[in-house]
Amino acid sequence: MKVAVFGTGAVGAYYGGRLAQSGVEVSFVARGNHLQAIREQGLKIDSIKGDFIVTPKQATDDCAEIGEVDLVLVCVKGWQVSEGLAQMAHLVGEHTVLLPLLNGVDAVALLNEKFGSHKVLNGLCGIFAKLSAPGHVSHVGAEPWLQFGEQDNRMTQRAQQVLALLQGTEGFSSKLVENITTAVWRKFIFIASTSGVGSVCRANFGEVRANPQTEQLLSAVVDEIINVAKAHKVPLPEDVKALIWQQICRSSDKSDTSMQRDVLMGRPSELESQTGAVIRLGKQVNVATPLNDMIYAALLPQEKRARG
Repeated sequence: MKVAVFGTGAVGAYYGGRLAQSGVEVSFVARGNHLQAIREQGLKIDSIKGDFIVTPKQATDDCAEIGEVDLVLVCVKGWQVSEGLAQMAHLVGEHTVLLPLLNGVDAVALLNEKFGSHKVLNGLCGIFAKLSAPGHVSHVGAEPWLQFGEQDNRMTQRAQQVLALLQGTEGFSSKLVENITTAVWRKFIFIASTSGVGSVCRANFGEVRANPQTEQLLSAVVDEIINVAKAHKVPLPEDVKALIWQQICRSSDKSDTSMQRDVLMGRPSELESQTGAVIRLGKQVNVATPLNDMIYAALLPQEKRARG
């Protein structure tokens, strides 16, 4: 099976790198200094699961050079999906399957509109990793995992084929889940709440939990996002708040999020696809999100500066 990683940031580099390490034919789509370093030195991964270096068969910023593949792992930032659709089209043939591994909940709709829902799985992953330098990714925390499924929850032959490919790879666990919408929203509740609060407070998980005021803020933001999900008829477990809070409490004190790191570094972030998405989805079902509104307003001036 031929695989293309569209977006070789920390997430794409780790999962694509592990696939390549196991012998899968993987092409990496990257750009700038990062792409140059990968071409010259290989893709270096420092990981709590074992360090390794991959010399990709192909690394490029032009998907036309890769051509059609069997599986596309879509690993760009949420705000980069729409601008990448035209390039991504060069990878998509009659039997291609696309699997997004993003933090938000709206990437699937964009991929459906461009390529048709029959070509798009839905998925999510869990890992604390960051781009340390061009061509160099550090996996610093969490046991990496990946979950995916058909949008209509059917157990199809192609989903089973993708599962077999992923489960034949060391360095992360893989699961074909029965209700992928529920799984994606559970992660969205976790990541959108911690990203928003962490970004506006300039604080890691440990610092947020250590202060009653910020801990209470995070709890209330979680509640807002759960209310939005329920209004959209997302099937969530009755104890979803407890499950999300357990995940927050189990995360290491030094943990942060990719959105938070981008904000702190003055780079364009996933503000629109995380906090902004909560607000937009809340308005669609008349659910008020005053705390997310506040976080969005507080971060918006910097986001605009980062985007010029």
